[in-house]
Formats: sequence, C-alpha cells, structure tokens
Amino acid sequence: MKTKTAASQMAMTWGRELKKTSRSKPLGSRIADLCIWATLILLTSLCVLPMLNMVSISFSDRVAAQANEVGLLPINFNVSAYQVLLGDAQFWRSFMISVERVILGTALNMLLTILMAYPLSKNKQQFGARNVYMNLLIIAMLFSGGMIPTFLVVKSLGLIDTIWSLVLPGAVPIFNVILLMNFFKSIPSSLEEAAIMDGASKLKVLFKVYLPISLPALATISLFSIVGHWNDYFSGLLYINKAANYPLQTYIQQLNIDVTKITDVSQLKAVAAISNQTLNAAKIVVSTIPVLLIYPFLQKYITSGLVIGSVKE
Repeated sequence: MKTKTAASQMAMTWGRELKKTSRSKPLGSRIADLCIWATLILLTSLCVLPMLNMVSISFSDRVAAQANEVGLLPINFNVSAYQVLLGDAQFWRSFMISVERVILGTALNMLLTILMAYPLSKNKQQFGARNVYMNLLIIAMLFSGGMIPTFLVVKSLGLIDTIWSLVLPGAVPIFNVILLMNFFKSIPSSLEEAAIMDGASKLKVLFKVYLPISLPALATISLFSIVGHWNDYFSGLLYINKAANYPLQTYIQQLNIDVTKITDVSQLKAVAAISNQTLNAAKIVVSTIPVLLIYPFLQKYITSGLVIGSVKE
C-alpha cells in the first residue's frame, strides 16, 4: 500500500510539474508542440494502419477479402492462409536458405566494409592511394556493370544455384563503406596515436580501439545488410534455377497453389478457404516478422549511427 501511495504521489507531482511547464510556455510554443505531435501521430498511423489491415486480411475469410470488406479487424477469423503457407515443406527449406544467406552475407559485408572503411578514413599523407580507391568506389556506386554482365560473371565462376551467387555480387556495399568511413573520421586521432605508442599494430588499433566505440555505426550498417539480404528476391530469380534452392522471398513471390499435388484433406480444406488476397497478405506478414524481431535490438543505435556517419568534417 505504501508503494502504491508513493507511486501515486509521484505521478501527481509529475503531472503538476508537467502542467506548470506547459503553462509557462508561450502560446505559440504550445501550438507548435501540438502540431508536431499531431504530425507524428498522423505519420505513425500511415505506417501502422496498412500493416494492421494486411494482418487482418491474412486472417479473414476469402469472400470478405475478395470483396474488400476487411478493415482493421479480421472478418470470419481463420488461419487457412497460414496453414497453406507454413504447411509446405519448401517454405521451411527456403526459410533456412534465407537465414543462411543473411548470416553469411552480413558477416561478409561487415568484414569487407570494416577493412575498407578504416584505411579510407585516413588522409592522403597516411594512405597515399586513398583518392584513387575513393574514386573507384564512387564510380562503382553510381554506374553498375549491368544485370547481364553480372550474370555472365556469376555463371562463368560456376556460382549458379549456389548460396554464393546470392552473397558475392553484393559483398561490398559501397554506401555502408562511406557511412562507416565518415564515422571512423569522427573518432579522435589521439586514441590511435596513444595505442600505437603502446605498441599496438594497425590491425589491433582497428579491432581494439575503433570497433568498440563504433557500435552505433556497426549496428546501422549491419541492419542495412540484414534487411537487404532478407528482402531480396530478384537475385534468386536471376541466379537460382532450381526451385528447391530458392530463398524465402523468391519462394513466396513465386508461390502458386497446385491443388493436384495436395493429398492431405486438411490442406485441401485450407486451400478452399483462401484467396489470392489472403495468401499474399500472409506472405507479407510472415516475411516481415524476422525483421521486426531484429529491429528493436538495434534501434537505439540507428539514429546516432546515421547522423554521425553521414556528416563529413
């Protein structure tokens, strides 16, 4: 009881202080605050409401979905679309291929990005060929080789129908390199000089000094890599010929229900209860969940990583 009373008193005190603060503000400032809050609520609604509608459609009856009657709540709640999607063995195989791609691709992206960003963060006196490499990176970022030449290179290396065809063509994300390079530039050079005076090598300075204080930038670029690998479906269409080797996004983009191959009665009933709208909505929901689970762990680093890494001094 004492705890509840103390908590209620603190809440009342905080409320009074908030009222005093709001009253002490000029009328124009309070109106500006209201406009800002209204804008933020509107933008949040524009982001959240379509997702709620998509989730509701995935759990709704096929008739209601086809008639566009579903709003923010499901109509005739059912999980038939998820039964069809999750009941397919190929779904889980493609899911594991995408997980493997995310782990392998993100690890490779991070390694190459770090090893490129560190020397490029030095000035021309410290790294004489810096401008040459920077010009090459900028040209490569603005002008790609094209889809057909890239496919021919991947094919000539014998990477078709392998996980490496999904990982190696984008192994060096140039935007991430520039972002991390600018973040490294913001780190005081005195830290590196002190470590070198203590006998640390350049590689040790990178991994013992730079990386521990670069968590915001590292979290930001790792999230970019994770989302990029997870959401990419076009690479699977280009480089994977066997449907059994499709990553998840390519699989759900190509998913077609073949009734002649379904022998389970429960699966037939589930197929009869869904439509293209409910199945597509279930695809979107299932493919979004892993990213939503990862994002909260990295969110606190995103803003600072983007702001610091995007400013060039």
